[in-house]
Amino acid sequence: MDITELILDDHHEQRRLFAILEQIDPAETDVLSAIWHRLASFLELHAQAEEEIFYPALLKAGIAARRAGGVENETLDAIHDHNEIRDAIAEVARHQVGADAWYAAVAAANAANSDHMAEEEREGLTDFRRLTGLARRHQLAVAFAAYEARNFAGVQPVDKDPVGYVHAAEKKARPAGSGSLNVGTLKRN
Repeated sequence: MDITELILDDHHEQRRLFAILEQIDPAETDVLSAIWHRLASFLELHAQAEEEIFYPALLKAGIAARRAGGVENETLDAIHDHNEIRDAIAEVARHQVGADAWYAAVAAANAANSDHMAEEEREGLTDFRRLTGLARRHQLAVAFAAYEARNFAGVQPVDKDPVGYVHAAEKKARPAGSGSLNVGTLKRN
C-alpha cells in the first residue's frame, strides 16, 4: 500500500462521481442530490486527509532532501486549490438541484478539482515518490486510510491560509534550530 496510490484511487473516484452526475436526468433531483452529497463530502474529506497527512510529509521530505522551496510552492498551491474547491462546493449548495445554475456550479467545482488533481499528480505525488521510500509511503497510506475511515461521514469544511499552513507544517517538520520558512519568498496564487 502506498499513499500516492491511495490518493490516485481517490482521484479516480472523484472523476467517476462527477461523470455519474453528468449522466443523470435533471428531473431525478433526489438521485442528483444523493450523488452530489456523497461527492461533496468525499471532496472535503480527501482534502482534509491530504492536509493532515500527505502535505506535512511532503514538506518534511522536501526539507530533508534540501528541496524545500519546490515542495513549499506545491503545498501552497494545493492548499489554495483546496480552498477554491471548498468555495465551489459551497456555491453548488446555493442552487436548486437539477437547475441550469446548479449544473453550472457543479461544472465549476469539477473544473477546480480537475485542475488541482492534475497538478498534484504531475508535481506533488511525483516528487513524493522520488523523495520517499516505499516503507514510509506505506506507513502514511495506513494513516491516510484510517483517517478517511474514521471520518467517513464527512468533515467540517474549513478554508486555510496557505502560508500559515505551510509555516505551521514546516515548524513541526524542521529540527530545532535549523531555521525557519521565509514566507516572503514563497509563490502565492
